[in-house]
Amino acid sequence: MSGSRIMRPIWMERPSVAGQVSKAAVLVAVCLLVAFPFLVIVSTSLSSAETLDQTGGYVVFPTSLDFSAYEAILSGGIVTRAVLVSVGVTVAGTAVSLVATVLLAYGLSRRGSFAHRTLLAIVLLTFLFPPGVIPSYLVVKELGLLDTYASLVLPTAVSAFNVVIMRGFFMNVPQELLDSARIDGAGEWRVLLTIVLPLSKAVLAVIGLFYAVAYWNAFFTAMLYLNDTAKWPLQLLLRTYVLGGSTLGGSSSFDPGGAASLPPVQSVQMAVVVIALVPILCVYPFLQRHFATGVLTGAVKG
Repeated sequence: MSGSRIMRPIWMERPSVAGQVSKAAVLVAVCLLVAFPFLVIVSTSLSSAETLDQTGGYVVFPTSLDFSAYEAILSGGIVTRAVLVSVGVTVAGTAVSLVATVLLAYGLSRRGSFAHRTLLAIVLLTFLFPPGVIPSYLVVKELGLLDTYASLVLPTAVSAFNVVIMRGFFMNVPQELLDSARIDGAGEWRVLLTIVLPLSKAVLAVIGLFYAVAYWNAFFTAMLYLNDTAKWPLQLLLRTYVLGGSTLGGSSSFDPGGAASLPPVQSVQMAVVVIALVPILCVYPFLQRHFATGVLTGAVKG
């Protein structure tokens, strides 16, 4: 009826003032809950022994800034070496994973390619039947990769989830564009490198960030495959010295002046946490704008 009010779904209705205020209040509360632990970590890492004694161990707002924990960590060599290992593994692992994922996803996105359905079924089956710890360890051992940096990259080089996302994105590339390139004499490699990849910067940035965060935060593979503590990445060092309750003071290179010269243990532990968080926090804002385009567009077709 023309005089009756047209009923629309509730999510299409204009939000009321009370609804907008309540949403804003909830978002502010969530942001505060997320930011408060980071504030405590940074403040504790910058606090002196006297401040920690007065507050009982954790500081929200330090009365004075003390960088002795960072100076001790970065001058000792233990954490510095672990940071370099983590950076190297993250950069090399992300590059290897991106290349492998792009090649596999592009092959699976081309219907009629060799063993298309079989390989796609194998990739999808890994969602239901992931490899166990013992079989993975035995494979790494038989390949001679134990106690090598390759063991931190090759066993987890390809993620089935990332392959599915990238395959869906490649399937959205206009087929007419690819056919026109083939008519001009371009082969599959040239089509991939000069047409598909330049159009896929968003999904490449997102998948690259997924891989980089996974490699940077990985500690379980290092705990399984690395026996030499000098090869430990930062996250395994973080687990050992923060969750395990160990201290860095046992190393002569870290403690040149004796135990009395060391900063408080809690400040050192929180400083290691800050160093582990900073690289990802610096990279994430530059790639965040690609998330909606990369993930959602890649999920249109499956």
